[in-house]
Amino acid sequence: MEAPVVNVGIMTEKAVSFLFQGEYVHTETGLFLSGEQRALFMGGKIVFNGKFYQELFFEPATPASAFELRAVTIGRDFHWQRQEDQRFKGALNLVAGEAGIIVINQIDVESYLTCVISSVINPKAPAELLKTQAVASRSWLLAQIEKKYHAVRSGNKQQTYFRDNDQLIRWYDREEHTDFDVCAADHCLRYQGMTHDASHPIVQTAVLETRGEVLTDGNEICDTRFSKCCGGVTEQFEHCWEPVHHTYLNALRDNREGDLPDLTQEEAAQQWIRSTPEAFCQKADTALLQQVLNACDLDTTDFYRWKVSYTQQELCERLHRKCGIDFGQVLDLVPISRGTSGRIDLLKIVGTHRTYTIGKELEIRRTLADTYLHSSAFVVDKEDIREGVPGRFILTGAGWGHGVGLCLVGAAQMSVEGYDYKQILAHYFPGTFIEKRY
Repeated sequence: MEAPVVNVGIMTEKAVSFLFQGEYVHTETGLFLSGEQRALFMGGKIVFNGKFYQELFFEPATPASAFELRAVTIGRDFHWQRQEDQRFKGALNLVAGEAGIIVINQIDVESYLTCVISSVINPKAPAELLKTQAVASRSWLLAQIEKKYHAVRSGNKQQTYFRDNDQLIRWYDREEHTDFDVCAADHCLRYQGMTHDASHPIVQTAVLETRGEVLTDGNEICDTRFSKCCGGVTEQFEHCWEPVHHTYLNALRDNREGDLPDLTQEEAAQQWIRSTPEAFCQKADTALLQQVLNACDLDTTDFYRWKVSYTQQELCERLHRKCGIDFGQVLDLVPISRGTSGRIDLLKIVGTHRTYTIGKELEIRRTLADTYLHSSAFVVDKEDIREGVPGRFILTGAGWGHGVGLCLVGAAQMSVEGYDYKQILAHYFPGTFIEKRY
């Protein structure tokens, strides 16, 4: 059985410049094209070679054909955001959307995964870590495609936020992806085509040796989430996304042994976050991180435990900009509830003009930083915070990302300690089975 195909949304722009390396066929006209191309968005249509289109589809004429997209924005809204030219295999689909030209890459799942792994992890990472990432990424992708298929058939549209005068509770998932299966950003799986050495033989071997393998829970493919660093304890799925419990996405200590503290309790969370308990992700040294992380991720060095500081004025201005709410002078940040890893999923912001509660974890991270806070597992210290006196808020935190499922840094440490990919997956997704679907 051949691998299924996936439609990946790369970007939406008013003008798209691209280069065909080798020949591509414009399926509507049958014309063979190569070299530099440009498409413009005008009047709700795509203008290409002097004609208007609602959609354009270009297929590679040979297996060696590829296309290059100019000035693709990567890391959007993160501290490492920048533009780069990116090279892709497979077909190119341009669709006229409401905001511009939607650029979609149609590619088979195994080729896509080779590029994903090279975008997420340094291709020189340990082989067992690459295989772990291959199975986890394949499982997540196929689970999302199945979920979308069933939602379309049933006509159900997922509700992803609740808002009233006192609170905003929102989780970020894939609800806006109606024209493609997944996007190319970290919002789904980071996908930068062949730009980052996707042809590296170690990555190709990792994907080939796990071809078609997925994690299953009963008859269903597992929703195998992963993040950079759990901070020592993984988070439950429902504290970050929809209120659905998955037994394999539960809380666990990121080590061989040790009690699991109840980090939903404020006193335990305070003690845990202010300490540095031993964990697989805590033991990873600088040499291993340089071997595993790509260059853009190496900009972040203090993620097992970290600290940020805001003056009261800085925090007030940021909250006004992000929430559109004038809190006046911010007097307190109060955790209302925490998940199993100590990550805050409901945070009350107390100001002289307004008190407002936000959640879930990514909304909190988005609101409290220009880009994104490392995680929502933090405790708050206040210096001279009282009405009429300017002070400072200090956030001390744990982990990098949502913390659900696979901890990438922890898995890297396990791989150098001799664990194979099946043992690593069993650690982070307990009770699951590896099944070969094709």
